[in-house]
Amino acid sequence: MPVALNFFLKYGYWILFLWVMVEQLGVPIPSAPLLLTAGTLTSTHKMNLPLVLLAILAGSLISDSAWYLMGKRYGGAVVKLLCRLSMESNTCVRRTEDYFAKQGVKALIVAKFLPGLGTVAAPIAGQTGMKYKLFAVYDAIGIMLWGLSLTLGGRFFGDVLKHHPNAFAWVTRFGFALFVVLLMSFFVWRFFRQRAFLKEIRMARVAPGELKQMLDRGQPVYIVDLRHPLDYLPDPRTLPGAILLSPDKLVEHCAEIPRDRDVVLFCTCPSEATAAKMALTIRRLGVYRVRPLLGGFDEWKRLGYPLVAIEPTAA
Repeated sequence: MPVALNFFLKYGYWILFLWVMVEQLGVPIPSAPLLLTAGTLTSTHKMNLPLVLLAILAGSLISDSAWYLMGKRYGGAVVKLLCRLSMESNTCVRRTEDYFAKQGVKALIVAKFLPGLGTVAAPIAGQTGMKYKLFAVYDAIGIMLWGLSLTLGGRFFGDVLKHHPNAFAWVTRFGFALFVVLLMSFFVWRFFRQRAFLKEIRMARVAPGELKQMLDRGQPVYIVDLRHPLDYLPDPRTLPGAILLSPDKLVEHCAEIPRDRDVVLFCTCPSEATAAKMALTIRRLGVYRVRPLLGGFDEWKRLGYPLVAIEPTAA
């Protein structure tokens, strides 16, 4: 038996517990290949399925609870930190906030199945003031469904291999090498995808100082605040003249956006990701004078530039 497989069989439950816990703490090391491997080994009775699920539940629930408490205490700052660690930072804040707005606590059940959302769901739950007992119950349900789907998928693969002894022997011999190759391929693919996205938007951004000069000169600018309503909680203000629109509403009302002036979009996502993504989207719909605001709302506020209160009805 290969040394790597023997080591995994000896310490498999602890490896699962620590790997899942570290991933859910925000380190971008995907645990799905490991869960599939554990599921495959349960088909040969070399690992126990209930203990595998218990290790997954314990590791994930500990991490999620820690982020829940951090989110409850520090709010949106924790979410932004996690999204900078996440390899899905360009969408994770917006998508998770939207799920919470539409589904409430039920969003925790599906969060683990969506890349980049599983970790940020916990601090957003804390930020919204959700009771911990309610959070723990729904989070545990989501963890178990996620863990069970992956381990049962691996178990099905193991059952198929048992009927083909030669294939099972090959997988036993080269399984660890295959796992490493798949893991490295995952990182390479994510890296180049993120790099291509950032390269596309880098040249299009407008600096806060440039936007302020435009406003001081009385130049007409169509400013759109793309932040989620949860982002208004710590500071219910926005840029002068900004219109509050969700990304979906922005696309829906794209025909109403003036074409004779600059359009500036801003958010609070890392690297202005939501604003940049929407800038690319509405450019394809015919709005060419559109640019994301460099640094978003946080940079504008840090520089001490003017802000106005958001009307409660608008929020």
